[in-house]
Amino acid sequence: MPDFLLEIGLEEIPARMILAAQQELATRVEMLLREARLLEDSALIRSYSTPRRLAVRVTDVITLQPDIEEEMVGPSWKIAWQQESFSPAAAAFARKAGVSVSQLRKVITPKGEYVGATVLRKGESAQAILMAGLTSCIGGLYWPKNMYWRAGKPERFVRPVRWLVALLDEEVIPFSFAGYTAANLSYGHRILHGPEAVTLANASAYEDRLKSAFVLVSPEERRHGIRKALDRVTRTVGGARWREDEELVETVVHLTEWPTVLLGTFETEYLSLPQEVLVTVMRDHQKYFALEDSNGELFPHFLTVLNTEVDAEGQSIIRHGNERVLRSRFKDAQFFWNADQKSMLTERVEMLRNVTFQKDLGSYHWKTEQNLTIAETVSKILADRGKVFDKSALLQAVLLAKTDLTAELVKEFTELQGIVGGLYARTQGLGETVAQAIYSQYMPASMEDAIPMTIEAQILGLVDRIQTIASMFSIGNIPSGSRDPFALRRAGNAIIRILAESQMPLRLEELIAAAGQAQDHVAPFLRERLSFYLRETRQFSYDVIAAVLATGDGDIPDICARCEALTTVRGSANFMAVAAAYKRIRNILDQAKESGMDWSSEEKALLREPEEIALTEAVSRLSAESDVLRQKRAYQQALESIAGIAPEVDAFFTKIMVMTTERPLRAARLQLIETLLSSISGIADFSEIVIA
Repeated sequence: MPDFLLEIGLEEIPARMILAAQQELATRVEMLLREARLLEDSALIRSYSTPRRLAVRVTDVITLQPDIEEEMVGPSWKIAWQQESFSPAAAAFARKAGVSVSQLRKVITPKGEYVGATVLRKGESAQAILMAGLTSCIGGLYWPKNMYWRAGKPERFVRPVRWLVALLDEEVIPFSFAGYTAANLSYGHRILHGPEAVTLANASAYEDRLKSAFVLVSPEERRHGIRKALDRVTRTVGGARWREDEELVETVVHLTEWPTVLLGTFETEYLSLPQEVLVTVMRDHQKYFALEDSNGELFPHFLTVLNTEVDAEGQSIIRHGNERVLRSRFKDAQFFWNADQKSMLTERVEMLRNVTFQKDLGSYHWKTEQNLTIAETVSKILADRGKVFDKSALLQAVLLAKTDLTAELVKEFTELQGIVGGLYARTQGLGETVAQAIYSQYMPASMEDAIPMTIEAQILGLVDRIQTIASMFSIGNIPSGSRDPFALRRAGNAIIRILAESQMPLRLEELIAAAGQAQDHVAPFLRERLSFYLRETRQFSYDVIAAVLATGDGDIPDICARCEALTTVRGSANFMAVAAAYKRIRNILDQAKESGMDWSSEEKALLREPEEIALTEAVSRLSAESDVLRQKRAYQQALESIAGIAPEVDAFFTKIMVMTTERPLRAARLQLIETLLSSISGIADFSEIVIA
């Protein structure tokens, strides 16, 4: 079976966009071949990417589709068969189907009788299918940003296309896109190989042939090589290790085609700057890796990943250039750090009047005042529940949290917002609690990031985010589809994570109420973020989440505990039996209410059947047990206790007719199952559980 290769050559793609496009292209090519029945079960799909190319190679491609018989249905039989012969409408259908009229027959469908025919579809060649489908495979790729580059031409792409390769083994598939027709010519490293084309003899030669032209087309191979090179070069500095940074590794993987690593040095005087500043300059601005000792203290060295290979003289020139650029950036940082110390953070609060938070809302001074009001409300709730924290330090942190926006260092290095404020608070003697709260106010920045370590920082993070969400919602800035310019979903995710993982005794609805604005819109938005957290981060199934959230409880740690317990217990047969009975009880009670039935009077004495008595005793026992266990939040034990009454519930519904015509007895039975429903409803709404 032949291999298929597709390569799109481009001008340099932004590193952050490459991986998603690589994966999507592979998916699109696989779907094209699979839907066309051109893939063997043994087929392997491999995708590749560099800054200048996206590629897919598929093994074991079938060269010719198998013929298939297909059933076609035409007009109704009444129209097709008239006066004991086929009508003109039937003849037209036969021509469309490619069969003779004599091959038509009556077919019976759920919609009635129709004329039908069995049609033999001859298989098409893989070349024909690829020729027809590859243009749309490429043109349909999603890019966060597209561009036009040919005047008057319709195609848009992330960057201008410069060549196309499409091979089925050695056979070229000459489809066209963006003014180029696919051939068997690729291109190697722009510097190390030069502008001459690389001829590909066949699809399977792709990786080796490009490697000979100084291009590692596999991101995995580049990643492995970069890590090994970082380790190797780091060993030349005694006692050093490179600071692990997976995100930066991924960035340089997608910035290079032939990566090598170079060691550079900077003056020790810059080590007097906080390492957060030094690492940010190296990492975010220069894509350099920092070196540190076993205690995490920085060495005056850095590692840079080059997209080329040079001799000793070339290394010296490149090293000198990188060191000069870094020295200049460090000098700027040092200057701004020293200049900023001339004004205390407390003196910068008034400066926030000149920093716009949002044009329709006001300045960061206005936002700070709003944050302080919310912080007072939240502090009282937590203090009333016995939560110990430094309220004075918290309020000072809230007051000063945004003041570093006026600092020159943050204006130059915006990534350090919050971090600089915390460092300045520490340097200016405002106390470690204040400094730590300001420093970590933007944590967690992602679903993988840790939440702040201190309670004061956690409260500051909650207050700041809920104020942002509520105020933005109040002026109609609500996320829609993929549009979320103010990153409100990320803020909502952080609120949920802090509440869930800090075990803070603060309910979600209380935090929303403290913000005081747009509550009708904010509440469903944050409930959706809670569902997202439970599903994506905690990996609970959708029906477990729905069952627990149906209780309407906004205590997020408690919600997580109930989801955990329900997930553990739901696999037992007894529990699933009770869940099924729960749905049955709900239906019976709903129907009884709709019929205007009343069962409020005490009629327990009428319950004389053994199954009625057994269930009554089981419900009484369960009510006492489950109340105690729920108060202790021992939800797994409570659910196991609920599951334990499955035999009594099953026997009751097997032998007893609840909706008997005897009104007093029916009322007693309805009252019994309503009490049962109440006893098992406190943890989750079991009617949401999917029962196989």
